[in-house]
This record gives sequence, C-alpha cells and structure tokens, in this order.
Amino acid sequence: MASREFDVVTGAFGYTGKYITRRLLAMGHEVRTLTGHPERGAAFNGNLEVAPLQFERPVELVESLRGASTLYNTYWVRFPQGETTYEKAVDNTRILIAAAREAGVRRIVHLSITNPSKDSELGYFRGKAEIEQMIIDSGLTHAILRPTVIFGVEDVLINNIAWLLRHYPLFAIPGSGGYRLQPVFVVDVAEMAVAAGKDTGNIVLDAVGPEIYTFQELVQLVAGKVGSRARILHLRPACALFLSRLVGHAVHDVVLTQEEVVGLMAGLLVSAHQPTGRTRLSEWMNRHAHLLGVRYTSELRRHYR
Repeated sequence: MASREFDVVTGAFGYTGKYITRRLLAMGHEVRTLTGHPERGAAFNGNLEVAPLQFERPVELVESLRGASTLYNTYWVRFPQGETTYEKAVDNTRILIAAAREAGVRRIVHLSITNPSKDSELGYFRGKAEIEQMIIDSGLTHAILRPTVIFGVEDVLINNIAWLLRHYPLFAIPGSGGYRLQPVFVVDVAEMAVAAGKDTGNIVLDAVGPEIYTFQELVQLVAGKVGSRARILHLRPACALFLSRLVGHAVHDVVLTQEEVVGLMAGLLVSAHQPTGRTRLSEWMNRHAHLLGVRYTSELRRHYR
C-alpha cells in the first residue's frame, strides 16, 4: 500500500458512512473505504479508494488499513439476517479492531448507540456495549459517538414513516406513543465524527439533536409536513409489529423489529446529556418535507443486495 497518509471509512456506500466520507473529501482528505459492496465504487466519481471489507482474511484486512491515520467505523447490523447476527457483528468488529492496531492506525472513531449496556436484553444495545469495551481496551486512541435516531432524506426511520404516511390510509403506533426519542441530523453526526477524528484524547460522546419528541408527536409532525391524511391508530405492540410485517412483505424489507419497538418504548433513544447536534428536525423538515418519504429506504437492499 502507498505510504501517504489517508483515512479509512467502513461502509462509505451506506448511510452515515457516506456523509462522513463526503465531509472528509470536502476537507481535502484522501479516503479509502472498506466495504462489502466494492461494485458501488463509482458513487464518489473516482475520488474514493475502494477495498473489500474482508473479516475472513485478517492479513489482507491489515494491509488495507496499513498507513491509515484514522479509522471511522460505521460497521454494524440493524437486525439479524441469515448468518449475519449481532454476535457475528461483534466478532467481526473484534477482527477489525485487531487489524487496525496491527496496521498502526493512529485513532479510531466508532459509531455506537445511546444507552448501550452489556446487561441489556436487546442484542443491538448489548453488542454495541461489548464493542465499546473492546475499543477502550484496545490501546488505540479513540472517540466513541453515541447517536440516537439519525435523520436525513434517505434515513430508515423518519423517511419511512413519511413514506408510510404518504402511501397508506392508516398508520399504527405501538402502544401509547408517549415514549420519547431525540433525532439527530446525519450531517451533524458526520461533522462530529470528523472533528473527533482530529482530536487526540479519548472521548465518549452522545451525538444527539436539540429536540425531543414523543413518538406520537413525531408521527404527527411528519404527517403534517408531508400533507398526509392517514388515520393514526394506537395498537398493541404485537399488533403493530404484525402489520409492519405485512408491509414488509409488500416492500421486500424488514420495516420494524421487536427489538426496535422494545428499545424505543424503553426510552433508549434519548440522551441524559446536553444536545450536541445543532439541526432541529422541525426546521429541517420545513425545507425538505417535499423530499421526505418520496422513496422507501430498504435496509435489505442497502446492505444485503
């Protein structure tokens, strides 16, 4: 590999990784992505070096990282799919961290989640906590960012809520809808990540926006902004999940998981700390509502096809 300094981003053709990559390139950094979809390399007009993310070939993974200054890690799985499980994602990340250390990477910036816990009954939050501890124990200087729900034109949650409100006459809210979440803008997260990459100290930081909504308030806000006339219903969580599976069959995707409902209703997507993002969802939607929910964002298509 070339000896010039560069940054590595896992998943530059995904969601958050794309915005981190754009930010780095705009600042004049040379960037390499490690990706499971190297065929998508044309997305950055040749300005991005592409290498496969090969957990099963640790020697080659080390060489892909050798000479990198900072590793921005967005690798994770939203839900288990086939042989891809949370436990497998944790093991893969362990391989990645070891490869970064062997390759001499200076710093790792890792995207985690708010309120991770090794004691959580939820594999998503438990796995994120295990990875955080790995990074802390690795000896690498590090920044761990803990975002909540990340919003933007093509995000999974808020964009797809808008899509459902645009296309269906009914929208089901699991339970009371009184549980809260604290959305953060994807560009703000990318800026925080790149700023953390330039730092030198070890950081653990919640990446959260300035507004907190109940889920009911969020759905009503989105419905109003996109001009939806859908009837908003409150159903038992099991019934709402059943309906989401029916929609999932129609769009060939996993719309919502039981773990996501449990985590949301448990208040795990709200931070106890001061906001770190600047962008208000309500103001952003005033400018971008015409784009929100125009297309459905498929997690399976983004990561598995």
